[in-house]
Amino acid sequence: MKEVKVLGAGCKNCETTAHIISSRAEKMGVAIHIEKVSDMAEILGFGVMSTPGIVVDGQVVHTGGIPSFDDVDEWLAE
Repeated sequence: MKEVKVLGAGCKNCETTAHIISSRAEKMGVAIHIEKVSDMAEILGFGVMSTPGIVVDGQVVHTGGIPSFDDVDEWLAE
């Protein structure tokens, strides 16, 4: 199971990002646990200055803006 964190204050882009990740994981048949992180201290602890940020299995894979489907598929397939 992949551990995914969506880092952000809960804005529309953060919500959209979480939805894209969930739907792509379901389509690919990949089990994930997704967590939305809005605590600024925790977000900054990852070194993320631009949200949404995405952390997969402890590694920051994306910051700022909504990721592409291809990027999400690549992260989930690894």
